[in-house]
Amino acid sequence: MRDIMGMMGKVKEMQAKMEKMQAEIASLDVEGKAGGGLVTVRLNGKGELLGLKIDPSLFKEDEVEILEDLVIAAHKDAKEKAESIAAEKTRELTAGLPIPPGMKLPF
Repeated sequence: MRDIMGMMGKVKEMQAKMEKMQAEIASLDVEGKAGGGLVTVRLNGKGELLGLKIDPSLFKEDEVEILEDLVIAAHKDAKEKAESIAAEKTRELTAGLPIPPGMKLPF
């Protein structure tokens, strides 16, 4: 019976840590760049767009497709960075737990 109570305490502790980690991830402010910094995108940890900066040199009518591609690339860069940070925080939190490979946390 003590083992069950101890396990329940650890589960509650893990839940609290997971909630704290989710809040930290949500509050991330990650910057992605493309075109050597000509386009910069800022995202939060949820992948929501916070900001977009475009170098004025790209505002040419014949370069619209390039600009569109750079915005997409910068967004992808920022999103990958945010996902990497979230994965690292999750690994730190779950270190030593027998979690199956490929299981994504937080749920």
